[in-house]
Amino acid sequence: MSTPTLTDQQVSDAWIYLLSRLLVLRQQQLDFKEGFQWNGLVHRKPGEVDWPNPNLDVAYSEAWVAIDETSCALVTVPKITGRYYTVQFLNGWGETVANLNERVFPQHPSGKFAVCLEGSSVEVPADTQRVDVPVKAMRVLSRVELGANWDEAIALQQQFEIRASGQPPLPAIPETVMFEMDALPGVEAFESAELALDSEADINPGMEKLQADVRAIAKAIQQPEERKRIDEVIRSQAFADIKKALPNLGHGTTRDGWSLPSTSGIYGDDWLVRTLINYGGIWANTPQEVIYYKSFADAAGKPLSGDHGYILHFTKEQLPAQYATHFWSVIAVDSVQRRVLPNPLKRYLLNKESKLQYGADGSLTLYFADAQPEGVPNGNWLPTPKGSRYSLTFRFYRPKGGVAARTYFPPPLVVQ
Repeated sequence: MSTPTLTDQQVSDAWIYLLSRLLVLRQQQLDFKEGFQWNGLVHRKPGEVDWPNPNLDVAYSEAWVAIDETSCALVTVPKITGRYYTVQFLNGWGETVANLNERVFPQHPSGKFAVCLEGSSVEVPADTQRVDVPVKAMRVLSRVELGANWDEAIALQQQFEIRASGQPPLPAIPETVMFEMDALPGVEAFESAELALDSEADINPGMEKLQADVRAIAKAIQQPEERKRIDEVIRSQAFADIKKALPNLGHGTTRDGWSLPSTSGIYGDDWLVRTLINYGGIWANTPQEVIYYKSFADAAGKPLSGDHGYILHFTKEQLPAQYATHFWSVIAVDSVQRRVLPNPLKRYLLNKESKLQYGADGSLTLYFADAQPEGVPNGNWLPTPKGSRYSLTFRFYRPKGGVAARTYFPPPLVVQ
């Protein structure tokens, strides 16, 4: 019996859905090629991480961990006060499955943790906080706010530890299609589809139909004519669909040129937003930890470009610091690779640690331009080289007030 032909929209949706998993697998393969080992934490120097849209306000440490019914990941978290930190665990689809910090565990904010498989009967010591997760393999990121004293932050970063209890079986790294961020895979994505789906279950409900479509396409491309058709659909419709969805982050809300995603870190049935966030800034955390705003265009709706200068003006009542428990920042990344914009100052973001100057009325004006505008304080200026197309990401860590309530939006970007 022949396989029913899927519609162009079904092909586009299946490709976008599958891309979420392929983006994580791409990063996993790059990590292990670099030298990662299971259950070992790699402490990065500030700014050293290499993935789309990094947060350069923190010192990162990274790991891939494996657990099973008889073993847990043992995590040591140092005592940290007055400085943001978390240890984030994500599954193979980019879903956050746990955070270790004082917000989630106020009675056990530091010390020993055991991250264990749900339903396992592993015993943990009395002084260890058990944390149950639904998956056996995870990506881990610990973050420590750099703040004004980088040396202190790095010293704390070095005290985070991860090791395995027992000897869990180490998963094979799925060898799925590799690609560059500016050259997403066409039909070849479905050559890896069965391996991508079989190696990691999607923990979200309601994905059965999409997964069935992915598997059907994986079989259909064995027929040359259907393979050709599907590749054409991906390159004409799926590429266009994801490009169209990016500015509003799928089902997000856009105001004054800034888009706020409907969610991050935990996606439920919103597979479109999950793929868009994995594509635009992998390893996003939950809204309780951070809320992200993205801007791809100025107040007039024109794409952001280094060929223009922009002003972002906050009145005293709009100042971003009042909406973040810990810190805020705005970073510029190029519109294709999502990497920071090279510039002679090696300045890639503005945040509360920048030497900002405020107006006499308590207002704050930030500037984005190739050269420092005349009369503009140096600390208020983020270099954006000519010829670059870029986007901005505004982060609020431990959001509060209007940001937490999702009623606040940054002001519009106005061309100078």
